[in-house]
Amino acid sequence: MPAGRPNMPTSRSSKASNLTPARVPAHTLKGTGSGTLPPMLQQYVAMRDEVQEEFPGALLLFQVGDFYETFGEDAERAARLLGLALTHKSSKDFSTPMAGVPLRTLDAQIEKLLSQGVRVAVADQVEEPGSGLVAREVTQLLTPGTLTDSRWLSADENYLAAVATGEGYALALLDVSTGEFRCAAFHTRTALYDELSRWRTREVLLAPELSENGALLADFQSRFAVMLSPANFGEAAAEAELRAVLGELPGTLDSPALRRACGAVLGYARLTQQGRLEMVRRLTRFQPGAHMALPDSTLRALEVFTPHSPQGLSLMDVLCETRTAGGRRRLRAWLRAPLLDALSIAARQDGVETLFARADLRAGVRALLYRAHDLERLAARVSTRRATPREVAALARTLELLPEAAELLIPFDGLLGGIRARLEALPDVVQAIRGALVDEPPIRAGEGGLIREGYSAELDALRAEALAHRAYLADLEGTERERTGISGLKVGFNGVFGYYLEVSRAQLDKVPPDYHQVATLKDRARFTRPDLREREREIARLDAAASALELQVFTELRSTLAYSADALAEAAGALAELDVLAALAEVAAGRGWVRPQPSEDASLELTQARHPVVEYALSQAGQAGAFVPNDAALGKGRHTLLLTGPNMAGKSTYLRTVALAALLHQIGAFVPAEAATLPVYDAIHTRIGASDDLAGGRSTFMVEMSELAAILHGATAQSLVILDEVGRGTSTLDGLAIAQAALEHLHRCGAHTLFATHYFELTRLEADLPGLVNLHVAAEEAGGSLTFFHQVIPGAARQSYGVEVARLAGLPAQVTGRSAELLAALSVQGDDRAIRQELAALDLSRLTPLEALAVLHRWKSGAGEGAG
Repeated sequence: MPAGRPNMPTSRSSKASNLTPARVPAHTLKGTGSGTLPPMLQQYVAMRDEVQEEFPGALLLFQVGDFYETFGEDAERAARLLGLALTHKSSKDFSTPMAGVPLRTLDAQIEKLLSQGVRVAVADQVEEPGSGLVAREVTQLLTPGTLTDSRWLSADENYLAAVATGEGYALALLDVSTGEFRCAAFHTRTALYDELSRWRTREVLLAPELSENGALLADFQSRFAVMLSPANFGEAAAEAELRAVLGELPGTLDSPALRRACGAVLGYARLTQQGRLEMVRRLTRFQPGAHMALPDSTLRALEVFTPHSPQGLSLMDVLCETRTAGGRRRLRAWLRAPLLDALSIAARQDGVETLFARADLRAGVRALLYRAHDLERLAARVSTRRATPREVAALARTLELLPEAAELLIPFDGLLGGIRARLEALPDVVQAIRGALVDEPPIRAGEGGLIREGYSAELDALRAEALAHRAYLADLEGTERERTGISGLKVGFNGVFGYYLEVSRAQLDKVPPDYHQVATLKDRARFTRPDLREREREIARLDAAASALELQVFTELRSTLAYSADALAEAAGALAELDVLAALAEVAAGRGWVRPQPSEDASLELTQARHPVVEYALSQAGQAGAFVPNDAALGKGRHTLLLTGPNMAGKSTYLRTVALAALLHQIGAFVPAEAATLPVYDAIHTRIGASDDLAGGRSTFMVEMSELAAILHGATAQSLVILDEVGRGTSTLDGLAIAQAALEHLHRCGAHTLFATHYFELTRLEADLPGLVNLHVAAEEAGGSLTFFHQVIPGAARQSYGVEVARLAGLPAQVTGRSAELLAALSVQGDDRAIRQELAALDLSRLTPLEALAVLHRWKSGAGEGAG
């Protein structure tokens, strides 16, 4: 979009009289021949060029009767994207490729295009076809991040983002479907990327300083598989957009970058919504540090929103017992931004505990919520005056539930009491809708049968008059049979002749002279009369007048409802919050979770804790009770846990169990354990699992080191750090050195750290680092088989059982046998090397005889174990 272009759509209807005949430029419409474009194709080209100027790459779907067509290169593109047959539109001296979709499949085809990251413009016929060129108008501009129609929206959020730079980075986020509008500033690109991942944006607008910088653009695209779109980031245009939508320039936007990002996202959204953004009523500036920091690596490692495998489950999947779409979105928001304030955490847990303890209350709330529609999105549709008749009826049905919900919460204070106060009944809105609309309205206004009888005297009069004419026609068959003596006479109707009188060939001699024949069939003839034609025309006139009046009444009703948008949004938020509390209580009650107690001394204690996702997956597979729970303790003199043990024994599951318990606690949920005491962490940092960035030219080890660097820079004494197999992507000595240095750094900073490793040399640090405790996952080899107990117990593991695990994985016996031989030899060499390293480090001038004997005893014990 050119800088300075007004961010408002222009009129897009076109007729032949508005276009001058044009020769066919090759870049405008691919085809053969050199003749003048036919009028309809001139209209198509003009519309397509205008759309492409605002939305480069958009595909125009152009209504031609019962089809939506594309032409030229666009037709070839549409055929490729949608798997359509390619035909040709031809005239006397011109032919061009053509591909189209039937009207009945339009929604499904648009969904396909959007899923492939294609912007779509829909040009509808806005008048009945006649002898000339039909007027058409672009009625919808659809992009992945600006959808408002439930036909293409999932229940989740649908964020459009804009990013600008200045002193750091500015991010604006807008969900057009709900009106949620927020922004934040970041000092580093890493923090920006983490936030973008957290919000799972569908479409991103990048300021020119980012989109035109090849290195920055490539870096962004390597991290985010999302549509990037151009927008106007000019500061003057941005400020004009902010004032146009919000009525003022918010004082919270204290930097040009924030104003540019917020203005750009509003301008782009206004173009797609054709000037209507009434659903956006306020801007919230959030501080990233106001919630627990959850870097993208943590969200991925803990599978908070996305499982590692397509068949797997995420934490969101396991928790999502919500009954409404708004509740699902609110739960995602809580998981995205866990609380840091202990009082706010306790308030949510109080609400969950009340619903947990009162099964009757919980059941009543959930049964009521099951009947509710998506009030948040309905409120947004009403505010923009785009709600359909059925959406308005759904709004009334949902608002009728609010008094019931409030009544259920009457005895309670705290968070539940606050929710009750926000569930404003809005009886005037319900009365206005119920008084005007029939109980089951049609899909679209203007189809008739929409407005309730008795609401409009003028409409009732039109309907009564039309009904009288129809009653006359209904009685006509009997009266004409009696008058003419034609016993088989029938009155019928079709779209060609309208109402007609049908007489069999055997009785044609009885046809009276006032009948005028209009059709002859094999065994019968059809007739009409002047009065029949007059009544038909009168019925059509009355029906058209009634439909127009119905549309006017509905439009006025919809405009009236828009004034209640703020109250509707407030009630929607309260209903969503109640849904999440009830869902968390349902999960806790059904799965044996407990309320965590706040820690007085910043310590963590978990008794028989379970991994919520693994336990749920086992229960779904018919293995309820199969999960082996474990205890965990951090703080009170032990803030670093060093975990050793074989692969497949459950080290990673143990690490994630602790991290997920902390996360659940700070969203206000119960946790899967017999008992739990948890502090408030400022962040959860994780490095679990191997990954690489081939597109970005970064190896697995480089990715690991980058993530480790971010953790070491970001961790504080109030952080929880989860590290699994640090240093394994390089040589053994390099990896060991890096792992030990990282462990020592985290120990010094005081972060609560769980560190899983196969470097047994690190277990010796227990003697040198106060607060470091060795743990291992129990396993036992007997009779050539390896048994995993999945229990975490004190002390260091004696070995990794790598060869045994390889045998379980199915490696050939020759390979595992040879591996065992090599391992025995290498172990002796390793022990010798370790002894030499320790001997070189000993300060003999300060070593007492007793200490020297202790060293010799340890070496002798190790040699004995190796010989065994």
